[in-house]
Amino acid sequence: MKNIETFNFQDKKVLVRVDFNVPLNESFEITDSSRIDAAIPTINKILSGGGAAILMSHLGRPKEGPEDAFSLKHLVGYLAEQLKTNVKFADDCIGVSAKQLSAGLQNGEVLLLENLRFYKEETKGDEIFAEKLAALGDVYMNDAFGTAHRAHASTAIIAKFFPENKLFGYIMENEVKSIENVLHNAKKPFTAILGGAKVSGKIEIINNLLDKVDNLIVGGGMMFTFIHATGGHVGKSLIEDELLELALHTIEGAKERGVNLYLPTDTIIADKFDNAANKKLSVVDDIPDDWMGLDIGPDSIAQFKEVIHNSRTILWNGPMGVFEMENFAAGTKAIAEAVAEATAKGAYSLIGGGDSVAAINKYNLKDKVSYVSTGGGAMLEYIEGKELPGVKAIKD
Repeated sequence: MKNIETFNFQDKKVLVRVDFNVPLNESFEITDSSRIDAAIPTINKILSGGGAAILMSHLGRPKEGPEDAFSLKHLVGYLAEQLKTNVKFADDCIGVSAKQLSAGLQNGEVLLLENLRFYKEETKGDEIFAEKLAALGDVYMNDAFGTAHRAHASTAIIAKFFPENKLFGYIMENEVKSIENVLHNAKKPFTAILGGAKVSGKIEIINNLLDKVDNLIVGGGMMFTFIHATGGHVGKSLIEDELLELALHTIEGAKERGVNLYLPTDTIIADKFDNAANKKLSVVDDIPDDWMGLDIGPDSIAQFKEVIHNSRTILWNGPMGVFEMENFAAGTKAIAEAVAEATAKGAYSLIGGGDSVAAINKYNLKDKVSYVSTGGGAMLEYIEGKELPGVKAIKD
């Protein structure tokens, strides 16, 4: 497989699939630039190597063709600032302007194409559309891990038109390496921490991880389905009745495999879903009828921290409580800090999934963990054991 570090970019026009799906405010200003910032090293590598970069991305979910609100032209100024160079813009990703501007692109120059999803053919994985995009460059590079689980025209289908000249950018390379490291080369003890609202989104992950981990910590709203399945009374806490049997099956599966499954023993409960609600501490399996659990309690925090501190590989996906509300954030904050402390002691830590990443950023711990994944859905599918089209297209 071609490698970005050793590839010769001299005199090559590199068509890069980036993930510039960033949030914009009403004035079309970027409110979170992290996805663009993450792609800068990849683009600079192409330019410093004597090549030109043609960038393509989607933005939002336009319904019927071009919409000004979803135009990538709003990103040109910021991108030029970060790259410290002029950025050309094609007002169509496959039309006349795209062809002319890409044909005239010189080494060291950057061209940004208009939103790929202005064409329905993009998400349909249309081969003719992919071929039109492919005609714009000499090399195909995928650096959009956030969309690697989609078999779209620009993330997977396009690669077949570059049998000899396709590769990952730094983001994709680092994401794949980090997840592979955790799934196949984890140092023991390996601990997975799963949280978030529902069990339903984590079933495949749990099943795949049970054969790999030594410890499985379960927190967040999903914990109450487990507690209720074992006969606990959880009041008005979130439970998924249709998954109670599956929760019991998971508990049995952990026992059979010798995996230590840790469920919270105490919880911070509230009389309504509100930061200003009345709150108190309760044992996790005897919550009063009109109360709901919104965070893990101090005993659970202490137990979980001990497990994390003794781990050498840590995977964290999902918060321990409703951390967006300050009164129910203590559990998530404590776990984030424990992961950072274990990392400082030599553990390898991988953080993934939107809310876990938000928590790590909220508590300024991004530089204190080993790797923070940029692709929530893609990372989860990879951990589930699924083959990602965007990864397979480059590796094949």
